[in-house]
Amino acid sequence: MARKVAVFVGSLRKDSFNRKLALALADLGKDFLDLSLTPLEGIPLFNQDLESDPPQAVLDMRRAAAEADGVLFVTPEYNRGLPAVLKNAVDWGSRPAGQSVWAGKAGATAGISPGAIGTAVAQSQLRPILVMLGMRLMGQPEVYITGGPGYFDLAGGVADGGNRVFLLGFLRNFAAWLG
Repeated sequence: MARKVAVFVGSLRKDSFNRKLALALADLGKDFLDLSLTPLEGIPLFNQDLESDPPQAVLDMRRAAAEADGVLFVTPEYNRGLPAVLKNAVDWGSRPAGQSVWAGKAGATAGISPGAIGTAVAQSQLRPILVMLGMRLMGQPEVYITGGPGYFDLAGGVADGGNRVFLLGFLRNFAAWLG
């Protein structure tokens, strides 16, 4: 049976490279992982005043993470940093205090950007936050992809065979990490 993975994409743009990467990963790993994108649209900025009665979008996001065997964060890099939408989702998932959906959860990070260093900086900011929240993050392989429109084929898959092999290896390692 395929292990269930909640996928959080740090871009709300429908045609984002990271959304494409997440969908391509879901297709590559479909025989052994059930990767489902978790919607982040409609989640308000974290506000502790809403914590006791969070909006439905927050409840749905928290449920997706809690019910999954693991979590994959696929993030772009904005101005050498972590996108606010992803940090916001992490904050909502960590609250209320003592009820974090991240604690003890297996996780991994990945990302693609046309920039020369991919998403290395954004992921380096995200990882210590997730570890502090009690996630068990996979260390290797790291997925900092430098790419753009040509990285994907017309069907939305990964165009280059070598890149597909690399990403399939990443997914197999993640499946093993999930236990």
